[in-house]
Amino acid sequence: MTRHSYPCPVRWSDMDVYGIVNNVSYLRYLEEARVDFVLRMAPTERDAFFRGGSVVVEHRIRYHRQLVHRHRPVEIEMWVSALQSATVTIDYTVKDGDLVYATASTVMAPFDYAAGRPRRLTDEETRFFAKYLEETPEAG
Repeated sequence: MTRHSYPCPVRWSDMDVYGIVNNVSYLRYLEEARVDFVLRMAPTERDAFFRGGSVVVEHRIRYHRQLVHRHRPVEIEMWVSALQSATVTIDYTVKDGDLVYATASTVMAPFDYAAGRPRRLTDEETRFFAKYLEETPEAG
């Protein structure tokens, strides 16, 4: 199984009035990590997934403990948990060693902005995401 790790800085401005990282900041963290991940698809040019167009369909975040400002980055580990012809689900763990601050997932769909409609993943996109696929057993 291949996972991608992104060292995400925790900024002072990410905290809310309670002194903890705000829930909206977590969405930004996931976006930063996801962009870093997807840019690995084609590191020498704009990657195919963003160039071809994509949209976020759904986000889910489960908070496990409070995260406060710190000088060292928090690690965001990510992998693909579902890969279909027209969607990819990316799962994340926001952590520091064994301490888990949050777990999350994002469903993305490739999108043709010129035509104004969804599209299928290209073969290149499918091959890239398949390298990170870690299927989760279905709850029975």
